[in-house]
Amino acid sequence: MSKPLKIHFITDLEGAAMVFGFHQTRGVDGTEEKRQAMRLLTGEVNACVDGILDFDPNADVVVWDGHGSGGIVYELFHDQARLLPHRNTPAPYGLDETFDSVFFVGQHAMAGTPNAPLAHTYSSKTIEYYKLNEQFVGEFGLRAYMAGTLFDVPVAFLSGDDKAVAEAQVLVSNLVGVATKIGTGLESALSLGPGKARQLIREGAREACARVRAGKITPVKLDPPFEWEVRVLEGQEQLTENYLRRPGAERLDDRTVVIRTTDPRAVLR
Repeated sequence: MSKPLKIHFITDLEGAAMVFGFHQTRGVDGTEEKRQAMRLLTGEVNACVDGILDFDPNADVVVWDGHGSGGIVYELFHDQARLLPHRNTPAPYGLDETFDSVFFVGQHAMAGTPNAPLAHTYSSKTIEYYKLNEQFVGEFGLRAYMAGTLFDVPVAFLSGDDKAVAEAQVLVSNLVGVATKIGTGLESALSLGPGKARQLIREGAREACARVRAGKITPVKLDPPFEWEVRVLEGQEQLTENYLRRPGAERLDDRTVVIRTTDPRAVLR
């Protein structure tokens, strides 16, 4: 008998169905719009857990709430999964080599992606772009490389807008992607209803588990040296000082810093 699957989730709020605007995602305490978005995401997370348990009733599921101001409604969270809060959970967010796969739920595309709803890279207010080894990369890419490079763990599933799904499948060709909405602009999209999104997520998660069990998903890895280029938005020039404190950092211009290192933990987060 195969050992139970152990799955790690990384969640975000912007990619959930019916989440269209930044007013739904910002603020720690939040408005009713933010709380509604959190309920929508929590429903999608729970559907993904259900899909995993459909495949393996004994699976161990650990979820990291990856949204900066919080995206999970605690009292609605699935009783057969465990949660790591965003705050006080530093990289690698509870992930280690004991996991069989990483799943992403509620993911958005990287900053600058055309017609991608709520697209950004780590901070919509401060970051223009990240590059890793001269390639534009977003939150999905850095964390997929983190899982593969540090722990030899593959990413098998992503739900979010259609641009986020496309971005993920460029890096991980056999990844199961579920598009909860079709992006038509930075704060506009054509969205599935919550029930349909949850149905497709549950089905997709089950399929992703089957691919993991069959060994059909390969971890994505990077070999050193690493070159991480960070460009902040206009008006945020002072933030470059934070990056310049890192070993191997060099200023390229007023808004751009490059960090060169052989340590993957210094750039994959």
